[in-house]
Amino acid sequence: MKAIIAEKPSVAREIAQILNANDKKDGYFEGNGYCVTWALGHLVSLGMPEDYGIRGFDKASLPIFPNPFILTPRKTKQSQSKNYQADPSALKQLKIIKNVFGQCTSIIAATDAGREGELIFRYLYDYLQCKKPFERLWISSLTEKAIQQGFKNLKPGSDFDGLYKAAKARSEADWLVGINATQALSIAANNDVNSLGRVQTPTLALICKRFQENKDFKQKKYWQIHLKHRKEYLDFRSQSAQQWEDKKQAEQILKAIEREGRATVEEVSINTIKEQSPLLFDLTELQKEANRKLALSADEVLQTAQSLYEKKFITYPRTGSKYIPEDLWPEIPELVRILNQSDLFKPAIATLKFGNFNKRIVNDLKVTDHHGLLPTTKIPSALTAIEKAIYHMIVYRLLESLSEHCSKQNTHITIKVHHYDFSITGSKILHKGWRVINGLLSDEKNPIQDSNRNNNINYSNNNEIQEPQLIELPEFKKGDELKISSTELNEKLTSPPKLYTEADLLSAMENAGRQIEDKEQQKVLSNIGIGTPATRGSIIETLITRSYITRKSKTLIPTDKGETVYDLIKDQKIANVRMTAEWEMTLHQIENRELDSKQFITNIKNYTAEITQELLSLKITQENIPELKCPKCQQHNLIIKDKIVRCPDEQCQWILFRMICGVQLSIDQITSFIKTGKTPLIKNMRSKNGKRFDAYLILKEDLTTGFEFPHNK
Repeated sequence: MKAIIAEKPSVAREIAQILNANDKKDGYFEGNGYCVTWALGHLVSLGMPEDYGIRGFDKASLPIFPNPFILTPRKTKQSQSKNYQADPSALKQLKIIKNVFGQCTSIIAATDAGREGELIFRYLYDYLQCKKPFERLWISSLTEKAIQQGFKNLKPGSDFDGLYKAAKARSEADWLVGINATQALSIAANNDVNSLGRVQTPTLALICKRFQENKDFKQKKYWQIHLKHRKEYLDFRSQSAQQWEDKKQAEQILKAIEREGRATVEEVSINTIKEQSPLLFDLTELQKEANRKLALSADEVLQTAQSLYEKKFITYPRTGSKYIPEDLWPEIPELVRILNQSDLFKPAIATLKFGNFNKRIVNDLKVTDHHGLLPTTKIPSALTAIEKAIYHMIVYRLLESLSEHCSKQNTHITIKVHHYDFSITGSKILHKGWRVINGLLSDEKNPIQDSNRNNNINYSNNNEIQEPQLIELPEFKKGDELKISSTELNEKLTSPPKLYTEADLLSAMENAGRQIEDKEQQKVLSNIGIGTPATRGSIIETLITRSYITRKSKTLIPTDKGETVYDLIKDQKIANVRMTAEWEMTLHQIENRELDSKQFITNIKNYTAEITQELLSLKITQENIPELKCPKCQQHNLIIKDKIVRCPDEQCQWILFRMICGVQLSIDQITSFIKTGKTPLIKNMRSKNGKRFDAYLILKEDLTTGFEFPHNK
């Protein structure tokens, strides 16, 4: 009997059906020589400080270096308590898995084929002290064909020891940095808990730094002259190469140009360029594109892609590659033929040349654990609106990648009036190529161009990259004279650094190595980011959950709490983006068995000791928080946090949530509420149905809260 363990019940069910293990038991399937069970995500994880006998935040205990690390069943927080206890559902499933492993001779690990999936299985295997041999099911799709092929090509478990060591090292490093840094800063801030993390904190630093640059930017006015011309029945415009900060000077120059009335062509530059078709999506590129076009968060995109994967409509989504291996290429034409059965894709597929597909996406050396995102041969019948949008993006990207290059002719003309230069730019498409697939004939949504712009922090309007517009121009030659039909003097403002959208932030995280000033180091780390494609979305969500950042329209901005933490740690090693990028490179080397994980953990411990000392030595000025007696027990001063006001006595348990109908209570409002039983008038609160209202918050006789409305309402 062989045991098979999947990551989720739905995947276990698919595998069981394909293997004819159809006898349903409590927590597993049995039949045909197999027992197929499942984890429920991370059933086992690294123990918390209390598991080592360390309770509360104690300066004398820091830094905490477990040796060895303890594995514990997943824990959940108890209601009305700070304490965590083992999750009953996790304990039950662990018992079932132990029983299944016990009655089988060997194991097949069928958790997700990636770093986290490997860690889920290995932590289970170690926690249950299992010694039985195991093999690995490594697949990039959950279609029946892929699963059957995977079982024919099971790999020895030892082939993935490097992947496990990298996953384990990442897990332990995150624990060491996160636990010690959080406790150290919280102690320095008089037990005001501020969570820090190995990837989380440098990401917060990116957002806060950009926000402060934007806020501190001093806009300046400048003026540019635009001229209108007409030649060969075509109207077009030119723009001055120079900008003027003195409006009067610009007006005088404009009058001189108007008197002249004509310009002379000084230079004509015509370039034909080939735009290669885009590569396939990896997860990060899909998240960026979906954020730009659909305003979806990175986490929403990942969850949607995971759903499509589990429904067998796309290949494994947590990929960092945009290529496919050579041995997969012969299957692409059949995949396109199957997609052609959908009326939606027929017009785009009709533009492809079967037998002459673009092979740019084939590169064995650039395929990581998984190849680029592909649709499968299973065509979806019923999808949610978001699933449909993401699925269509993946299909159209495949079709674009198989198309020919796009040819464009870019024209740049320099004209002169007196001694002032003006430029005329235009572009026309000679051969649409891949751009015809989605009707994308302008550069507005060019992801490569967008990511380049995002790396340019201090640009203004006059420095921003301007792509030639798709404007047809007449023919020019040097020496031609152009009549000026009209003139304009346009007032403009320099632009601050753009606030991060999620797409921008994902680019910054993905290309963190490019921010390194040392050119030699930058070459080594240019393609190394912070976090992984699978974790970047969750890092953003963690920062939001912990009230460090918030979404405002399409941008990410820090909260007051986020800025406070950033101001404390921005000069400390914990916020160093470069160091975090270097760690990601080291983890990659551990995965490839090029480095010893023990040395990495030793370095992390040394780093943890340094940042712990740095954070403990911070001089933190406390906010002026008043001492307010608990209205219920009248014994203890209330603890005032970002989200709640509560009594420290667990027997009393009086609590007030600071966010009331979309408005956060200020310290002054809380003080008035506790001392007088009523706040000043709070304006612009929002009811459940979305209506705005003004009201007083009152403390009722039973010590609960209520509203009192103004008499005129």
